[in-house]
Amino acid sequence: MTLPAPSPRIAIIGGGPAGLMAAEVLSQAGIAVDLYDAMPSVGRKFLLAGVGGMNITHAEAFPAFVERYRERAGELRPWLEAFDPNALREWIHGLGIDTFVGSSGRVFPRDMKAAPLLRAWLKRLRDSGVQIHTRRRWLGWSEDGRLRVAGPEGENLLAPDATLLALGGG
Repeated sequence: MTLPAPSPRIAIIGGGPAGLMAAEVLSQAGIAVDLYDAMPSVGRKFLLAGVGGMNITHAEAFPAFVERYRERAGELRPWLEAFDPNALREWIHGLGIDTFVGSSGRVFPRDMKAAPLLRAWLKRLRDSGVQIHTRRRWLGWSEDGRLRVAGPEGENLLAPDATLLALGGG
């Protein structure tokens, strides 16, 4: 009898929206995910962005939406076509969060808050097996290629099959 090969294990460094979305896509593909963030909780800047009402996207016609990206519109168009504003709204609705279009054409969560959306997203990630490790600072790689991650108990050396850096725009 041949045992199935173990699922690859991916380490994601960064618990912002990009890291969380990468974790979701990878876990849905059957890949084991460990997400590491230096902060005590993930999605903190996501919550800050929601302070002003949590503008999610725009409800305008797709050509006008793409043109918001000005000189980069051409190169971003394929990505935006793959996950357009309607797909984003459907994704949010899949989390149990209702949305509405404001008078400005902007799309908001019905309750105008980011926290319920983030809580629902984190629940879905955990339910899909994503392991979230907070208070873990990435230090780089060791000489033998392992990840160096410092936590409250000290430094750990990790050997995931791959590492995805989602370190934000800072």
